[in-house]
Amino acid sequence: MTGGSTRKLVFRVVVLAVVATMLEIVAVSQVSLFGVSADLTPLVVMSIGLLSGSITGAVVGFGIGLFLDLALVQTLGLNSLIYTVVGYGAGRLRELRDPQGAVVPIAAGAAATAIATIGYSLAQFMLGVDAPVSWLLLRDILTTIVLNTILAAPVFALIRRWLLPALPDDPQRRRRRAYTTGGLSPLSRA
Repeated sequence: MTGGSTRKLVFRVVVLAVVATMLEIVAVSQVSLFGVSADLTPLVVMSIGLLSGSITGAVVGFGIGLFLDLALVQTLGLNSLIYTVVGYGAGRLRELRDPQGAVVPIAAGAAATAIATIGYSLAQFMLGVDAPVSWLLLRDILTTIVLNTILAAPVFALIRRWLLPALPDDPQRRRRRAYTTGGLSPLSRA
């Protein structure tokens, strides 16, 4: 990547992270569906990790988590830790398996939301925060996971559309796709 394309990617990721976090705080958290509100931040971090890699995903996860903790006056660093794990995990999935299926963002969105909600609940419990632990908490966690699973594909598509002009062209990915379609295979010209 050249310096100009790196700056372009950093600019687009920072704008996306700030806008998504502000949208989460101001609008999305105020709307309740099925008794819970959607949580866009794990989906945004997962999408950036899937598109940009593990380091970018972890850095963006840390930044979004820190911004959320500061804006909502919560335990400082808790969301940062959780979203760093989400971003790094999504980025490693991209680097190790090169996921290209249409179901991958949906499954990764469900996993990211599960890690975020369960991880946050367990961390709060271990920190000794006085909160009622009941079956309602489990119901809310499962409902949030289902709601975010439904929203994962559209959120991923929007983020991909926003970041695509700044993402570097990956020659390995292009070469792999060409061989599976038969376009560049030396055996196809027999």
